[in-house]
Amino acid sequence: MNTKLTLTIEREIIDRAKQYAKEKNRSLSDIIENYLKTITEKEKDSQKDLNPLVKSLKGSFKMPKDMDYKKELKNRLEKKYL
Repeated sequence: MNTKLTLTIEREIIDRAKQYAKEKNRSLSDIIENYLKTITEKEKDSQKDLNPLVKSLKGSFKMPKDMDYKKELKNRLEKKYL
């Protein structure tokens, strides 16, 4: 069953997306639906592969919003290996 969905997207992006859909002979709704289907299925599949212990720990750690993951990783690796 199809249901109508309203999205708020920048006009320029909508125009480019419509042009892309036209070039591919597809509807914009079809492209968006398939994209959403793909990303939600990937998430389900990735959780199936997790070890039960890891799965139980998932989400138990919350990073501070201002934490720069890449910078923190770089600092820790430098400290470990230099």
